[in-house]
Amino acid sequence: MFLSLMGVDGHVSQGPWFASVLTLKTSAPLRAEPKKKKKVDPRREQMVRERLKKKLKKLERVPPELIPIEDFTTPAKYMDETRVRGAPQLPFEESERRALLLKEWSRYKQTQHRAEMEAVGLAVEAQREALEELRLESEELYQAALRPDPLLFPFNHQGPSYTPPKAQYEAPEGKYNNITKVYTQ
Repeated sequence: MFLSLMGVDGHVSQGPWFASVLTLKTSAPLRAEPKKKKKVDPRREQMVRERLKKKLKKLERVPPELIPIEDFTTPAKYMDETRVRGAPQLPFEESERRALLLKEWSRYKQTQHRAEMEAVGLAVEAQREALEELRLESEELYQAALRPDPLLFPFNHQGPSYTPPKAQYEAPEGKYNNITKVYTQ
């Protein structure tokens, strides 16, 4: 079933259900032409604006309905602990089919992971060999190749400061009015 996703060279091909580590790509910004503006009748546009103003005035006159907080609470009859839905009983054949499908999926994902790790390993090894050859050729080019390129991934990060917190500092709790209703039964 999953063997059809294997390529001719033994590497796992991409599918719509998973993303590979090796699929990170960037693309150049596309060139687009601005849309041509339609000719609009000024009288018609003025009428549309007036209609919208009338609707806004109508909405301002009618106060919005506020929903009471009590409507958001779950009724007690639904909070009953005895109401528990049991798991459906599957036939033996269905449970076996699901177990075999899960094992097959695990094997497929393991094969995909190994292929990705092998591809990454080959790329790292090729990069190491290229850097060694570059070092033999020119030390300045080697040092320039080792420097990170800030334009490749423009990333700015401001992390937490390394100063420890003050020991005697008490955070303010703030002021609030407790309006919680208490119900007795």
